[in-house]
Order: sequence, then C-alpha cells, then structure tokens
Amino acid sequence: MAAATPPTEEAFVHPAFLLSYLAAPAFAVGAVAGVVELVALVVVTAAALVVSGALQDQLGQDTFVLAAFESTVLAAVAGIVGMAVRRLVRSRSDAVEPEFVQAARLLTQLRTIARQLPGTLDPGSLADRLLDELERVAPADRSAVLTGSGGGRLEVLTQRAPGRVAWETSFDADTPLADTWASQQPQLSSRTLDRAGPGTPVSVLVLPMITGVRTVGLVVLESDRTGAYSPSTVTEATEVVNNAALRLETALLFDEVRGLATVEERQRLAREIHDGVAQELVMVGYGIDNAIADLPAGSEAAESTLRLLRVEVTRVITELRLSLFELRSDVDRHGGLGSAIADYARTIGSSAGLRVHLSLDESTARLPAAVESELLRIAQEAVTNARKHAGAANLWVTCEVDPPFAQIEVSDDGKGLGRGRPEGRYGMTIMAERANRVRAELEIVPRAPKGTTVRVVLGGKTRQGTAG
Repeated sequence: MAAATPPTEEAFVHPAFLLSYLAAPAFAVGAVAGVVELVALVVVTAAALVVSGALQDQLGQDTFVLAAFESTVLAAVAGIVGMAVRRLVRSRSDAVEPEFVQAARLLTQLRTIARQLPGTLDPGSLADRLLDELERVAPADRSAVLTGSGGGRLEVLTQRAPGRVAWETSFDADTPLADTWASQQPQLSSRTLDRAGPGTPVSVLVLPMITGVRTVGLVVLESDRTGAYSPSTVTEATEVVNNAALRLETALLFDEVRGLATVEERQRLAREIHDGVAQELVMVGYGIDNAIADLPAGSEAAESTLRLLRVEVTRVITELRLSLFELRSDVDRHGGLGSAIADYARTIGSSAGLRVHLSLDESTARLPAAVESELLRIAQEAVTNARKHAGAANLWVTCEVDPPFAQIEVSDDGKGLGRGRPEGRYGMTIMAERANRVRAELEIVPRAPKGTTVRVVLGGKTRQGTAG
C-alpha cells in the first residue's frame, strides 16, 4: 500500500468564498441580539475553524492559520457593524416622537379589541346593566353609579329612582362616600345620600368599583326598609360589582379617548375651514369690490348685480365664521355647561341681532364630560335653528344643572314649526340622536303665542315653563 501523501500548501483550498456566509450570521446577531450573543458566535466560529483544521491536519500551515484568523476577525467586525446599525435605528426611532409610535401601537390594539368585544362600550349602558344585575341580589328603591370626575367630586353616571334624586357627590360631606373610596371596602349607613331626601332612617349600601389597586367608581343602593342589606347580601352585591368594574373602566377610558379624538377633529376642521374656503371667499369678496370699482360709467345694471353678489358672499362668510365658533366651542371644565351655553347664545345673538334672555341655575357638581358635550351641541343646534330659520327677535335660554338632573330650554318668538319650516328638520333629527345618546328626553313644541321651544331634560321629568 502506498504511503499517504501529506497535504501540501498547494492542496489547501483558501476559504475566502466562505467569508460572506460567516459575516451574515454575525451581522444578524449584532443587529438583533447583543454583545454576549455576538461574543459567543465569534468563539463558536473560531472553535469550528480549529476543529476543521485539526481534522484536515492543517493547523501547522500558515495559509490555513491566516484564513482562520481572517474569518474570525470578519465575523467580529460584521457583528460590531450590526450592533452599530441597531443603535442607529433605535436612536432614529426615539428621535421621531416615540410617544406617537407607542400611541399608534396602542390605538391599533384598541381598535382590534373593540371590534372583538361581545358588548357595548357605552359607560351609561354598562352602568344600567350593572344596576339591573344588582336588583336581583340587592333590591333598592333608589340606586346610582358614581364615577370620579378628577375635581374632588363624583359624577352620577346613571341612576334608578321613581323621582328626582339630588345625590350627594362631594367627598367633604359627612357621608360614607369618602370612606368607601379610600378604604375600598363596602360601607353601610342609615342616612340617605339624597340631599333633598327625608331625614327618616333608611338602608344605604355603598360599594366600591375596584380595578387593580384603583377605585374607579362607587355604587349606591338605598332601601326605605331598615336592615335591608345583610352580610350575605353585601357579599353577593360586592361580587357583582367586582365583575363589572373592569368592563366599566374600559368603557370610561374608551369614552375619554373618543372624546379627545372628537375635540381634536373639530379643531382640525375649524382650522381647515378657516385656512381654506373662508380665506378664498374673502378673496372673492375683494375681487367683486375691485370689479365694481373698475366698472365704466353707465353700468348700473352690472353694478347692481355685483353688489347683490357681494352681499351674498358677505352672508356666507358670516355663516362660516359662526360655524367656526361653534366648532371651537366646548365646555370648560372650570366654567361649566351653563357658562358655555350662555357664551354661545350671547355671541350668536349679538351677530344675528337677537335679544337674548338668559336664566342660569347651575350647581357646583358636574355632569360627565361626554354628557355635557352632547347637551351643549343640542343647545347650539336649537340656537342656530332660531337664528337661521325662525326669523325671531327674541331668544330665551334657560339652563338648570343639578347632577344627575339637567334641563335646557331654548325658545324663540319666530315663525314656529309650520309647514314652511323644512330647513331645520335635519337639525331636529341630530338633536334627537344626541339626546338619545345620553338617555335624555327631547321635546320640540310650539311656544305661545308664537315661536318654538326646544327642551331637553336629563335625569327627570320635563318641567313645563313659558319663556317670556
């Protein structure tokens, strides 16, 4: 048998063609993983080359050692380049408003989850359903779901009562509300939480709505029968409330996000109208003025037509400005619903030559922000209809707010609801939809001796009144 010929330097194949295959995984590890993973890969690469050289009996050859060294160094450099690219991408994404990146991700998830939810995301509807469930385990003559407003008070989200109830919403009053909110434990009392209620003993149960470690609301149950809520009843009612707490908090958060998006969209539309069509109409008006000035003598007919056109353009510009004011109007959390309605009525009345008569009676307690916004839009639509379609001389605006009760009334002495008033029909439909959204009663009736009265009532029966 012939002796084996030892491998020569010429028999060794230089592994340069493998360099790209060694660099690619190293670059990927550096870009995706970290330093520890990269060092481990370089060590594995070097060990693999050593084992390969030993198997081929080439460890003593300079050509192999040089190629192995080049391969190891290349893998390390490729990994370092990958790490640099990762840092660059991260710094670039951090510089491009990371809060919007996070917001986009969360809103996308919210949209997907909202479509998959089995029920509604309306806080009022969920609160009503909660009171229905509690009625089966802890019957009450009066009940309400209260949520935090962020201003040291509670807001009445929904209620059940045979008549009007002036629920206590302050933490400063001598009631179990503050204790329940702070301790996150049910509280029993014999004093009604109806500020206008009788002083006779009743049974009151206040239950906290807790998600995680946070109190998001309270449930109040009142029975005219003393001793109505036994320990076992309290336990059952607490379990029902605990099961509903997360659903309600989700709805409240979704409602807040939707409200913020609505306000932003209204502001965006106002900006676009102001910077777009409003400015273009102003330029059209200037163009008509210039055309009138350049008319030759004896062009009375053309001048008359242009002046009529100028008057119409001015009217449209005024309408646009009033629409912009309406889009930008909102309820100030420090001013209140009555103040927002009064400001709007004064501004619109002044621009239209209407005498505005205001009557405001607003308590320091607040309605939920979404409810205030809808009531403001109803009042705005009623004032706009009176200005645009009624031909009125006087406008009476009454606003009474004592949460959970609210009554807003807008009356005019115009043409009334005759068959010749089709222009406001769409606005009436919108008002009805808004009232239904917050579970309020809407009435649109003739006013004596002439005109129209729009009345919206929340949390109680309509109380008839005659404006003027």
